[in-house]
Amino acid sequence: MSLLGNIIWLIFGGFLSGVGYILGGISTCLTIIGIPFGLATIQLGIASFTPFGKEIKKGPNADTTLALILNAVWIFIFGWAIALNHLFWGVLLAITIIGLPFAKQHFKLMILALFPFGRTLE
Repeated sequence: MSLLGNIIWLIFGGFLSGVGYILGGISTCLTIIGIPFGLATIQLGIASFTPFGKEIKKGPNADTTLALILNAVWIFIFGWAIALNHLFWGVLLAITIIGLPFAKQHFKLMILALFPFGRTLE
């Protein structure tokens, strides 16, 4: 089921979303200060290609002070806008019965968009 969900996800916007994240991450990596945020954006782009059948996992450095500081800066600069985008599409898709599985994936990506440092989608 997750293979079919991922194929439909890619066809109806997941591919363009992932490419957009990756291109945004590469452009953010052009500055030295932006490299950690660019890598987090690229990680989010890779995760948005195939979200079905995966869960958010905490890494060993998820609760460190550095991850907390980077997540706080991330939320202030990038994360809130990305999370609102996923929230909008998740609510819009949740209105229909057929869109519920896709809404669930947007809500999953919304959490990852808010706190990308120390977490991955596996």
